[in-house]
Amino acid sequence: MVAGVALLPNWSAGAAVTDDPTVDTATKATFQRLADAVFTDRTQALVGGASEDREQRTSGFSGDVRLSGTQSRQEDSALDQLRGRKSRLAALGEQYSAGSTSVKLDATQVKGRRATVAVTETTSLTYKKVTGNEPPTTGFQAHHELTFQADRGGNWQLTRIKDTDEGYLAVNQVAKPEVAKPTVKADDGPPDAPRAATTRPAPAKPKTLTGTGYDYKAMTAYATKYWSKYNTEYPDFNGAGAGGDCTNFVSQALKAGGWKHVPGYTNDFHKWFGTADIQSDSFVGVNEFSWFALSSKRVTSLANVYQADIGDVIQMDFNKDGSKDHTMIVTKRDAQGVPYVTYHSTNTYNRSVASLVASYPTAAFYAYRT
Repeated sequence: MVAGVALLPNWSAGAAVTDDPTVDTATKATFQRLADAVFTDRTQALVGGASEDREQRTSGFSGDVRLSGTQSRQEDSALDQLRGRKSRLAALGEQYSAGSTSVKLDATQVKGRRATVAVTETTSLTYKKVTGNEPPTTGFQAHHELTFQADRGGNWQLTRIKDTDEGYLAVNQVAKPEVAKPTVKADDGPPDAPRAATTRPAPAKPKTLTGTGYDYKAMTAYATKYWSKYNTEYPDFNGAGAGGDCTNFVSQALKAGGWKHVPGYTNDFHKWFGTADIQSDSFVGVNEFSWFALSSKRVTSLANVYQADIGDVIQMDFNKDGSKDHTMIVTKRDAQGVPYVTYHSTNTYNRSVASLVASYPTAAFYAYRT
């Protein structure tokens, strides 16, 4: 979630597309099959070998539903980029042995020859045992809005795919270009976090997991429980115009592990609190969280993102404009020194830092020891 965005809770996720109950089941099933094929192709581009790459599921669609010419070219470009990402991941020591993607239709709206479909994609990737220390799987849920256009013969063409999550870091998605934002700065000069290097191997920075007053296992347990099903005791900021739920989710996990409230004005970055009814900007805002965490001495900056361990926090600035965009919590660290993060917006579980570095090679990373 980006600081400076209106922080309004999303009480009706997916409301952008109003479901039309008059759309027949067969038409909905047609839309779903093509959507499932599109996102399965993207997942398999990260998994399969050369022979599997050529067997694209979308190539079998024609007639009553298919990709438009423009969308077909865009998907070919996306798959090429994802195969390049697979190569970069392999160079970083990460590979996937299997992938599974399913798509659920959330809402379908048809107006004349135009249809708009809101879907939820659920994808799981199985880590190939390269080092033997990888977790079994990584998974995420992503939300998309698909636009179909019908010709005069009634045949539907998929003409547009729009990712609707505030976060868009799913490993099978192609990064969107970022629009530069003004650097957010408070009047009393909040602390600047130094960037973390992304080179390996990282200098040793062991973390003491006991005797600190914090329960890092509880942080991990909370993130594992709520990465895909949100805790109803807090508002959900994941949705159009809500700003994203990533920092809100990480703050909840830290609170579960022992971080105490610091009550006060919501816009004072020296304060930190979050309940069902009210949240400080530092509880839900990316930049404000960094300012609070550093100024309160609850964290120290890490020199390298690969030094992060269980319960530590990692943030990203996608276009290096000085305003951070995304917050994640480390839920695993393997014996080879690779941290794995879990986050909301897009809901993701145990994604490796290597995957993030490979997917966003020009982003700035920030790492915090909690």
